[in-house]
Formats: sequence, structure tokens, C-alpha cells
Amino acid sequence: MGSLPPSLDLPSPSKQALIDPDSLLSLFKSQQKYLNFFFQNLDLSQTLAFTQTLLNAKGTIYFSGVGKSGFVARKISQTLVSLGIRSSFLSPLDALHGDIGILSPLDVLVLFSKSGNTEELLRLVPCAKAKGAYLIAVTSTEANGLVGLCDSKVFLPLERELCPFDLAPVTSTAIQMVFGDTVAIALMAARNLTKDEYAANHPAGRIGKSLIFKVKDVMKKQEELPVCKEGDLIMDQLVELTSKGCGCLLVIDDQYHLIGTFTDGDLRRTLKASGEGIFKLTVGQMCNRNPRTISPDAMAVEAMQKMESPPSPVQFLPVIDQQNILIGIVTLHGLVSAGL
Repeated sequence: MGSLPPSLDLPSPSKQALIDPDSLLSLFKSQQKYLNFFFQNLDLSQTLAFTQTLLNAKGTIYFSGVGKSGFVARKISQTLVSLGIRSSFLSPLDALHGDIGILSPLDVLVLFSKSGNTEELLRLVPCAKAKGAYLIAVTSTEANGLVGLCDSKVFLPLERELCPFDLAPVTSTAIQMVFGDTVAIALMAARNLTKDEYAANHPAGRIGKSLIFKVKDVMKKQEELPVCKEGDLIMDQLVELTSKGCGCLLVIDDQYHLIGTFTDGDLRRTLKASGEGIFKLTVGQMCNRNPRTISPDAMAVEAMQKMESPPSPVQFLPVIDQQNILIGIVTLHGLVSAGL
């Protein structure tokens, strides 16, 4: 049998280091100061030219970078893709081993580098230029090797890193991210992207569902509806009240016009107030004749907002048409199950 591993000398709770709240606040204030320096010193003309170049791109907009800058470059590319803009991340290493073949003279290649002297990017540049792509250097130093080789540049002003040694790229990457995502939203506005177009790019996520799904897509209808007439006795409708899983009765007339609603909460309150008298009460006598309702063409997210609105939240909404005819019911449980 093997020997047991040596016991670990873990620090006891009493020895654990604690974060000083004043020091933490000071760090956040310092980071805010450094970000403000960026905003106050950003060259708008460079930023405008950069954004216009991306807007006018006939091919694909590629982003590249190494390390933390590479993560930022990949994220910005994904943001553009979500807006329907042709974009991709190009790994500098993979590009030098065959992936450079994807570049064409119609493409734009954006190179993110804090120093502008990243070896992998400097090796990539001549190969990308040979493919005819338009190259843009985005750096936080004005004089560097990358700027001299690219077709245009953007300088992202950096006072210093938040790191006490001014080494860890935490402020510089935050600046890169803010810059890239802000440009992405500028492109979104310039392309007049509609909410429906944006939702079409996110069909499976909560964003897409909230912008695509309508009440009629998630409501219960026909035989699923817990309906009754106002002259029906409450006690005769208990099965209907509990079996449809809606927590209510939808009170209708002979033409299926909605008269009101009667909930399981109404049942408890009526039983408490009337005792045995509940056996003689009709649904119409105790129902809410002014319930919240919604149209089948309303957005599903609007239904959820309506359920949660004052004076108190509700668990369902009857769905009616313009003639007040009941055509369905949407429940909070149904909306949650749909991923909204």
C-alpha cells in the first residue's frame, strides 16, 4: 500500500487574512480615476475613423491579440457577431500555421496589444499585409513596433495599471473592453439594428425569448382552461379549480366573454368568512370582476411585468381578444418554464 500524503498545514480561521474595507474602497476609487483618465484623453478623431472603418468593411472584421488582450479581442468579436456583423477571432499562433489563409483583401484585422510590441503580433503583421487585409493597431503606447507596421492606429490612454507594481494588465484590459464594446454599440446604432433583428441572433437565450415570444406562444388554451359560469356553485367547481394547474377559475358567459376570475386564495377567504354558507354561494357572487388581463399579441415579457406590478403580484393573466372573449391564460409558472 502507498504511504499516506503528508498532512496539509492549512491556516485556521483565526489566521486567515482579512480584506481591509478602506483599502478595498481605495482600490475602486483608484480604478475609477484611471478609467476617467482614459475617457478624458481618448482621441475622438481616431476612434471615429476606427469605427467608420469597421462600418464600411466589405469583408470580415477579424480581431487578434495575445494573453489578456486576446481574451478581450475574442469577446469584442463575439459581441459584433451577436449584432449580425461578420467578425471572428484570429489566433496569432494558429494564423502562422495555416489560419492566415482565411484573410482576404476585403477584410479588416484589428490587433489589440497594450505595449504594441507583442512578438506574436509583430510576426503576424507582414503575413496579414501580404494577404491584402487592412490592419489597425489598438495599443496603449503611442510609439511602438505595431503602430509603425499597421495601416492605422488607435491609442488607448493608460495612466497606469491598478496593480501596485504597475504590471498586471487589469486597467488596460478594462479600457480595451470598454472601448471595443462602446464601438460595437455605435455600429449597432449606425446599422439601425432593430430589436427584432437583435432577438433573431439570440433565439435560444433569455434575451431572444424575451424579445421574440408573445403571450400566444406560451399561453394555455381551449381544453386546458379552467372555465366555469357565474351561476355555478363554488363547491361544484373545486375539481376544475384544482385540476388545471392554474390556481384559478375563469368565469365566462355563454359567448365565452370573460366575466371575472376566482382564485384558490378567494376560496380560502370565502370559506373563512362564510363557513358552511359557502355551499350555497355561486362563483359569480365571489369572483373578481375586474381582473388584470392581457392580449395574445403582447410580448411574453410584458405579461411577466404585468403580473409583478402593484398593488400586489398575481400568478396568472387571462388572455382576451378585443371583444373580451377568453382565448387563453398565461401563468407565471408557464413563463418561467419557457425560460423567461
